[in-house]
Amino acid sequence: MSQNSVKLVVDDIASVLQNFIDSPPAGVAVEVLDALKEVSKSYSSLLPPHLFFEAVEQSPVAISITDAHATILYANHSFEKVTGYSCEEIIGSNESMLSNNTTPRIVYETLWARITQKKPWSGTLINRRKDGTRYLAELTITPVLNEVNETTHYLGIHRDTTDLHSLEKRVGNQKKLIESMVNAAPVVTALLDDSGQVVLDNLEYKKLATDMRNREPAHEFLAALRKTLGDHFENLYTQHREFADQEISFDPGGGSQPRCFMVSGTWIKELDDSADAFFEGNKRFYLLLTANEITQLKRQQEETRINALRALTAEEELVQSMREALNGAVYQLQGPVNLIAAAEAMQQRRDSNSKEGLALLSALNQALAAGRQALQTLQSCIPQTPVDARDYINVNRVLRDVLTLSTDRMLKSGIVVDWKPAPTLPAIYASERRLRGMFKQLVDNAVEAMSTDSGGPRELRITSHYSTDNLIVEVEDTGPGIPEDLRLKIFEPFFTTKKSNNRAGMGLSMVQDVVNEYAGTLEIDPAYTDGARFIVTLPIRQKTLLSDYGTDADETHE
Repeated sequence: MSQNSVKLVVDDIASVLQNFIDSPPAGVAVEVLDALKEVSKSYSSLLPPHLFFEAVEQSPVAISITDAHATILYANHSFEKVTGYSCEEIIGSNESMLSNNTTPRIVYETLWARITQKKPWSGTLINRRKDGTRYLAELTITPVLNEVNETTHYLGIHRDTTDLHSLEKRVGNQKKLIESMVNAAPVVTALLDDSGQVVLDNLEYKKLATDMRNREPAHEFLAALRKTLGDHFENLYTQHREFADQEISFDPGGGSQPRCFMVSGTWIKELDDSADAFFEGNKRFYLLLTANEITQLKRQQEETRINALRALTAEEELVQSMREALNGAVYQLQGPVNLIAAAEAMQQRRDSNSKEGLALLSALNQALAAGRQALQTLQSCIPQTPVDARDYINVNRVLRDVLTLSTDRMLKSGIVVDWKPAPTLPAIYASERRLRGMFKQLVDNAVEAMSTDSGGPRELRITSHYSTDNLIVEVEDTGPGIPEDLRLKIFEPFFTTKKSNNRAGMGLSMVQDVVNEYAGTLEIDPAYTDGARFIVTLPIRQKTLLSDYGTDADETHE
């Protein structure tokens, strides 16, 4: 459009505007007409003046115009609805009639200081309606300046925000209530977004993070769950499925003992509140993790288990001692009985018709019968070896139990333990009781050997590892060692090198029996000169690997 055409349009609008000012509709305030006169002078508007009036009149926001002293000159219909005053009642009155004394004085002082500087002011006041009810008015006051930059009027726009304020407060109070309840809960709680970042947590979570030197506990939980559940957890996570009471453990760092938790997860679906999702209705998923620490409970359970195991081991050792003693007695008695039997046979071959010969033969018969009866009685009193069910056994755990059972004795003897388990071991299909008894006998033998040695360091070293076909456990001590000429003899029943020993010398013989039972080997390392080194080799029948803490034979842990 050319400049001439624009000028013609502006001139036409100015003409219409002037006609409106000259013949205004009924009810138009003088001040409004004055404002329109200012507009008509500048030709700045390309819209009909009555459109401005109708826009203000029909606006859903309360609008008022006052003079420089805040006397109301004009108010639209929304102003009447908000305040309860009709135009006839409000025009000519001061805006202060809406004020309520609960608004702090500093707010009004700030308001007037701002508009006196000819700058707009926005804020919230507590106003009073005609019926006396109070409401929150979100108010914007803008000075209207004339051509000489003097304030002639004030334009006020305000809306009732009471319901919005009430809603915000209720939401805020509910949020605080929820946060207080979550913080008061004695359970570690964290809310994670879809990227795995923590967006909300509670005090117990913060305490745990502090204990972990500000490492993110939630990430440790997820890593432990992935390790424990494997692919199953990935399916749960990607499909937003809940899980409950999953037991995990991890090392919190700083040299602390492993901590155990029961972890549950609940997925929360939230509609995206961004502008882009207004029509789409996108969904966001959050994972609510709750973890109940059971470290103390697990320790108590482990202590109870060890105490029960200690009592069971003591009973087994007592029974084994009785078994060894009775076997020793049978062994010792068998010799004289055999001599009596030989003497009886010799006497029968001789001429036994004499009175003395018959009496001797009768005495030998009676002694042989009594000896055999005693042997039979002793043999019947020997406790039977129980038949144990076999299962897949983690040898590392068995060795750890043996060391725990022997801790007090080793501490009293000043023995230092160097325990080096393999991170993973194959599962051995065996009797846990038999393996535990075998390794405990080797440990007890090493402890006793070092206890009788008065000089030098006392160190017990146990290592476990495996090759393609065998699992190997080495038990080393810094005792006096075993002479070469006795390295085979010590495995014989009833043989012992100990001068003061109440046992019958069946310990290493029992170890050999267990090794033979599982088709393994038991050796004394001839190259080890710092004491004695026993090497137990057990064939691997299953390829399943178990971690040091693992118990499931059908899972492999890294």
